[in-house]
Amino acid sequence: MTDFLWPLISIGIFATIFLIGVYAIWKILKEKRLGFPTKDERTQKITGIAATYAFYIGLYFMAALMLTNILNIELLGVPLLDAGDALIASIMVNGLTFLIVHWYFNRKGEQ
Repeated sequence: MTDFLWPLISIGIFATIFLIGVYAIWKILKEKRLGFPTKDERTQKITGIAATYAFYIGLYFMAALMLTNILNIELLGVPLLDAGDALIASIMVNGLTFLIVHWYFNRKGEQ
């Protein structure tokens, strides 16, 4: 079953990445045609704030994940997550935090 399922998942992942890239390029070209600048002071400020939030939330998440894993090893003798799962979780938390905070401050407007 996994021999059949993995190629389909790989094609789905590739198609998703490709479509996100096409959408990003289309959006940049559309905004350029309408005369909007690609980066202005507000966008740079919001991106910097979102990156800072994502960085600190990611650090706290990784520290909590490490502490949970250490306690699980000490108390139960078995790690909660292996290295790959912990890395994937950390990357997802960092990325999603950045996207959500960037979206929030973009919608919120000037502070």
